[in-house]
Amino acid sequence: MAIQEIVREPTSGGIVFRFTPDKKDIEILLIQDSKERWTIPKGHIEPGETAKMTARREIEEETGLKNVSILTWLGKIHFKYRRLDKLVLMTTQVYLVQALDGRERPTPEKWMKGIQWFSFTEALNLIEYEDIEKLMLIAKKKIRAGDF
Repeated sequence: MAIQEIVREPTSGGIVFRFTPDKKDIEILLIQDSKERWTIPKGHIEPGETAKMTARREIEEETGLKNVSILTWLGKIHFKYRRLDKLVLMTTQVYLVQALDGRERPTPEKWMKGIQWFSFTEALNLIEYEDIEKLMLIAKKKIRAGDF
């Protein structure tokens, strides 16, 4: 089937981190999608929303975390895929987001296979998308430097 239409889908999300109890390292929250791929919480930008507003909403919807702080914009990633006769061009704005309450437990949406905090190294190894890996490395540098 030939491609009949090109569709642009703007999305936004975040690399969500928290400090370990000893404050010596960080953990990254990943979600596992319905195809069992580990990724970051993200979703479509709704009419009237900014990318930052969407990141906050999607993180709350997909993880249940309410006590978060969006620290800084990390960059954008581009992804394309085919949906029947459409070519979908997705652009995702990605923010660095700190979970502020260590007692707040993430809860997955029904469609997810999993949600879990991982050490930074584990998260980097599990993430399915190379562009998100690059932004995770930028995020770690910013966290270490306090650059937000």
